[in-house]
Amino acid sequence: MLAKGKYNYLVLQVILTNMNNSSLQKKVQIVNLLVEGMSMRATARVADVSINTVVKLLIDVGKACQNFHNETVHSLTTKRIQVDEIWSFVYAKEKNVPAEMRGIGTGDVWTWVGIDADTKLVVSWYVGARDIISGDAIMQDIRSRVNHRIQLTTDGLHTYLEAVGNAFGNQIDFAQLRKVYGAPEGVNSERRYSPAECTGSYVKRISGKPDPKHVSTSYVERQNLTMRMHMRRFTRLTNAFSKKLENHCYAIAIHYVYYNFVKIHSTLRVTPAMEAGITKDLMSIEDMVRLTNKRII
Repeated sequence: MLAKGKYNYLVLQVILTNMNNSSLQKKVQIVNLLVEGMSMRATARVADVSINTVVKLLIDVGKACQNFHNETVHSLTTKRIQVDEIWSFVYAKEKNVPAEMRGIGTGDVWTWVGIDADTKLVVSWYVGARDIISGDAIMQDIRSRVNHRIQLTTDGLHTYLEAVGNAFGNQIDFAQLRKVYGAPEGVNSERRYSPAECTGSYVKRISGKPDPKHVSTSYVERQNLTMRMHMRRFTRLTNAFSKKLENHCYAIAIHYVYYNFVKIHSTLRVTPAMEAGITKDLMSIEDMVRLTNKRII
């Protein structure tokens, strides 16, 4: 027979365990809603929590995901990488940002993305402007994560020429796929909702001996669509946008850890991280939430 004090202690342990499990499942629900493209306020309503709870979890899990990616994605045997930039904005579009708020993480923001064309693993991303500083940053980061010569394909943005040279020198097979765009067909009232049509393209070899068969940006451009589908703040022609640059970066980090380690790729039948040999096991969203308990430097 248990003593009264010991009995009360066991009951308290059971209660605390149930509370912790309930809290964990609520966090899993919130992250699950966010990575499936739901807005933060809609997530708060569906999960029946305050918006502050959603924001705090976004920050905590986002920081943990940034650290997890930096610690895990390295020493890659990648052969072909495609890089592209995707536009979004923080607080307001560039033309609408008040003069006193310019230059402090507001206005147009570009996310630079590098993806492995074979495993579909997102090797690197960088959030910044569409300039040489950001170009240098992502190329240096890609360079630090691969351990041998790669073939690189980008679009025709001139910034890549200097950035790739700074990071790789001549130790790379680099080509640009330059596309020519024209106005879409249709009446004038429909054109603002339609992207420009690609009327042609041509390949320009920059350095090394890139294989013409693999000069493509198709996979990274498809990843751009995945971003817009899985992050509400990237949806076009809506009022869904980031209010703070930091939260914008945390949301992107969560998305890419989910994409690389949790979401099974439809053609690979495994996650990109498993295909790349980084991990043998499938992660879950619960595993992502539990990353907040780990101290990764």
